[in-house]
Amino acid sequence: MRDFRLPDQRHPEKAHRPDQAQPKKPAWIRVKAPTSQGYKDTREILRSQKLTTVCEEAGCPNVGECWSQGHATMMIMGEICTRGCTFCNVATGKPQTLDAFEPGRVAHAVAQLGLKHVVVTSVDRDDLEDGGADHFAQTIRAIRHRSPGTTIEVLTPDFLRCPPAAVEAVVAAKPDVFNHNLETVPGLYPEVRPGARYFHSLRLLQRVKELDPAIFTKSGIMVGLGEDRQGVLQVMDDMRAADVDFLTIGQYLQPTPKHHRVDRFVTPEEFAAYESAAWGKGFLMVSATPLTRSSYHAGEDFARLRVARAAKLARG
Repeated sequence: MRDFRLPDQRHPEKAHRPDQAQPKKPAWIRVKAPTSQGYKDTREILRSQKLTTVCEEAGCPNVGECWSQGHATMMIMGEICTRGCTFCNVATGKPQTLDAFEPGRVAHAVAQLGLKHVVVTSVDRDDLEDGGADHFAQTIRAIRHRSPGTTIEVLTPDFLRCPPAAVEAVVAAKPDVFNHNLETVPGLYPEVRPGARYFHSLRLLQRVKELDPAIFTKSGIMVGLGEDRQGVLQVMDDMRAADVDFLTIGQYLQPTPKHHRVDRFVTPEEFAAYESAAWGKGFLMVSATPLTRSSYHAGEDFARLRVARAAKLARG
């Protein structure tokens, strides 16, 4: 393991802006509390395998709907992140040693849930030489062995300051979708993603395509953090220049009063306009709604993504 430093937290008031009132949550992003039997069954399977999900750790508003259908996004490598992004509700600190048996438990849960498509994500692990890339690869291979018919989507960290072999190891395991979120416009990175680098993240997505053009690439951003429309459109152009196939855009929701505040709630009409602009820029798949999250309806979207690529190839 290597030493790591947490992002500079000496001036959190700049990012959080607590002096400004929190805008009132509009009706279009309110969701019901989960109560269904399907939700309870999914939770029991995850608990029995001692697995963590980003659905719970990040406080996803869609957890009730997704878990009711047996869909859950597995979060590997523990519950402690080495970054301190001001939008994220995952705990920050020094993580525990990797669990060598975790890939097998994830694969077992995928089989129990009968998933046709699974999303696997993780915390940032700057304490590891490869950022946890080999653990991702082991998890992909374990799922393939146990459930060969299941398609696999990974939502990875940025592998910042890791050797090139890190991303190469994940790509070599051949996930069907490689997702890495840019999260926001570059001008907000010092406030929102202080431990990350915008152009490094873009280059990571571009490198995946260079290594294996058959893998779909995907990235997403949140809106309502203080960005403007032109900034969002520029991020779209940057993603397309990196040959990203699939774009997601969702409303940022403040997890706690200590996190970056919501600058505003973007209207459904504005989301529709962003979606229209993204289609015009050439993305194969776009999801842009207030409740869109990286893994929300991921399986259905992946099916549409394959159809879109086939149609594009047929057109020449």
